[in-house]
Amino acid sequence: ASLGDTPPHARKHAEAGIDIVVAQGYEAGGHTGEIASMVLTPEVVDAVDPLPVLAAGGIGSGQQVAAALSLGAQGVWLGSLWLTVTEAEMHSRAVTRKLLAAGSGDTVRSRALTGKPARQLRTEWTDAWDSPDGPGTLPMPLQGLLVAEALSRIQKYEVEPLLGTPVGQIVGRMNSERSVQAVFDDLTRGFERAVDRINRIAGREERS
Repeated sequence: ASLGDTPPHARKHAEAGIDIVVAQGYEAGGHTGEIASMVLTPEVVDAVDPLPVLAAGGIGSGQQVAAALSLGAQGVWLGSLWLTVTEAEMHSRAVTRKLLAAGSGDTVRSRALTGKPARQLRTEWTDAWDSPDGPGTLPMPLQGLLVAEALSRIQKYEVEPLLGTPVGQIVGRMNSERSVQAVFDDLTRGFERAVDRINRIAGREERS
């Protein structure tokens, strides 16, 4: 599989002979591009046809899975949603608490971790690095090397104002610790409700 955050990017991967393209939208956690999933997914689907595409970014419910499939994706890639499941081996309970408390507006796309734009929890750490009064970040991989020791200490001592993690905007749906099974059950129920709703709308249109 290969990530594509613009249609030309995805085409280059397809030309290189990969088997699956992941269309990762702006809402996703970690390194992302500038285009939102609703726009990016169908563009990538068209750009690499007939290769299968997985949609990623901003997907955390069955309704959103159904939306991704309706945009032409063959499946979805879920990442952030698994950070707060009971089976996750999160390195810090403090990070888990922050994730559970965060809303969809509590992330920021910042170069503070790696030197490339990566979506993560907004913290005093990201605010300081992104401030116009700050020194600015180094390009990747130098930024990661520069801050590795400091981040290690922040995590070890759980310095909550500075403590963060890469995560997507879907964090606003991650409000409780649930098992993987419970998450899948919720995804399945939401997907079925969305499909039933579309079928009812389509049925009404056919009768009119």
